[in-house]
Amino acid sequence: MANKIDDSMKRKIDAVLDTVKEPESGLSVGEIGLVQKFRYVSSKKTLYVFRNSILPSKGCCNIMSNMLLAATQKNLLDALKASFPELTIEMVVPIFSENN
Repeated sequence: MANKIDDSMKRKIDAVLDTVKEPESGLSVGEIGLVQKFRYVSSKKTLYVFRNSILPSKGCCNIMSNMLLAATQKNLLDALKASFPELTIEMVVPIFSENN
């Protein structure tokens, strides 16, 4: 069962979203809308990060965009782990199919 994220936790999350930048644009993770929502489960000491859907690109652009996404996602997880060392941080990534 998910628990309410308190104000202190919200401030830390907001600070991380404002601080972590996407390397190509220099925009913060919060500005680009990479994260859809967070869910905190105190019984598991876990903060779940739900990433927004990102449509796959075509051809050679796919390689570069995946590299940038992976770097940005890693930086986000590292920053969240540093802000919440007592918690496990889990990224929830949407799955695409041909029907999406």
